[in-house]
Amino acid sequence: MRKKILAVLAALFGLVMVNAGLNIFFQYMPMPEDMPEGMMQQVIAMMQMKWVMPLTATFEIIGGLLFMIPRFRALGALVCLPLLAGILSLHATVDPATLGMPLVMTAIEVWAIVEDYAKYKPLIR
Repeated sequence: MRKKILAVLAALFGLVMVNAGLNIFFQYMPMPEDMPEGMMQQVIAMMQMKWVMPLTATFEIIGGLLFMIPRFRALGALVCLPLLAGILSLHATVDPATLGMPLVMTAIEVWAIVEDYAKYKPLIR
C-alpha cells in the first residue's frame, strides 16, 4: 500500500514540476495579482538574467518526468532537489504564508529519497 501511495504522490509531484517548467516557457498561467512585493522583485531579477528561467524550466521538466517513472525516481529526485531547495528558501524568506505547497513537495521528495536510499549509497561511500 505504501508503494502505491508513493507512486501516486510521485506522479502528482512530477506533474507539478512539469507544469511549472512548461509554464515558464509558454506562460499559460497568469501571475497571481496579490503576489508580495519581495516575491515579485525576485521573479523580475531572475527574468532579467535571460538564462536562469529557461535553465530552471528545463530541469523542472526533466526532473519531473524522471520522478514520475519508478525506475528513474532516484535520479529525478536528485535533479529536483536543488530546485526544491531554492523554491523552499524563497518562500520561507520572502512570504512564509505561502510555504504550504513547497513543504508538501519537500515531504514527497524526502519520502522518495528515503525509499530509494539504497540507490544513493554508492554516491556517498
